[in-house]
Amino acid sequence: MNVIETVLPGVLIIEPKVFGDHRGFFLETFQVERYREIGITLPFVQDNHSRSQRGVLRGLHFQRTRPQGKLVSVSRGAVYDVAVDVNPASPTCGRYVGVELTEDNHRQMWVPPGYAHGFVVLSDVADFQYKCTDLYYPQDEGGLLWNDPEVNIPWPITDPKLSAKDELNPTLRQLIEGATS
Repeated sequence: MNVIETVLPGVLIIEPKVFGDHRGFFLETFQVERYREIGITLPFVQDNHSRSQRGVLRGLHFQRTRPQGKLVSVSRGAVYDVAVDVNPASPTCGRYVGVELTEDNHRQMWVPPGYAHGFVVLSDVADFQYKCTDLYYPQDEGGLLWNDPEVNIPWPITDPKLSAKDELNPTLRQLIEGATS
């Protein structure tokens, strides 16, 4: 497997080894010892699967006091996947990593606990998997506005389909001011 370090500490892009022939392909999407060797040591306690249509943007989400690490991948379709550092004490606060995850490239992204995460669907339909290191607690959820001009993510879409909740997410500046007041 090929592991690509990013500008955000701990955020990794993982390219699993794919074995293919005329019948199709096989790959390991997770193997505890191999992933431990690259620094993913937290136990996974919940797996999630979402299906979304073209133009749906989910995010940017995080949990405030029970942060989740997420190992994410796409089994059908294509997405542009993003992690953003929202920790005001971090030297990389406000920086992001974006990568295309597709059913053909088999890439994964490891988003350690504490980062905001989201994706937009580029294909007609996308099936997206998350392996999470903590349970989901709705009352603990936080969000970051998808098009915050200070973060300036180059989303490959201008008019995404958002949930009502995500339309109201705060900017990074509002998050930071709320954390310090």
